[in-house]
Amino acid sequence: MNDKPMLILIAGPYRSGTDGDPQSMAANLARLEAAAWPVFAAGHLPVIGEWIALPVLRSAGAGPTDPLADQVLYPTAERLLAHCDAVLRLPGESTGADQDVATARRRGLPVYHGVEEIPARGPRRAA
Repeated sequence: MNDKPMLILIAGPYRSGTDGDPQSMAANLARLEAAAWPVFAAGHLPVIGEWIALPVLRSAGAGPTDPLADQVLYPTAERLLAHCDAVLRLPGESTGADQDVATARRRGLPVYHGVEEIPARGPRRAA
């Protein structure tokens, strides 16, 4: 068992399949965030690219459906992965999440497809 907590990027659909609908994107973000507690309970630190990218977009006066979004969302994940130790890929079609997985694999980082695959640093805590 590793004593160092991993910084784990949670990757999955955010804009994919939403046709720009804010409620659908919010539901996708909620699904990504639902994985945060199990990652944390396993002794690691979860991170979601949108937690960083969305405030960056807002500060530029843009949102997730603006043309600027592609210049922020994907590069944010790419830059974030330079600091991450692993990726948790949640189900669902997502170009961005697929790019995250490809980047992680190129960098030799583990890619997990379920929280149960993530090595726990200690006893897992119940929610």
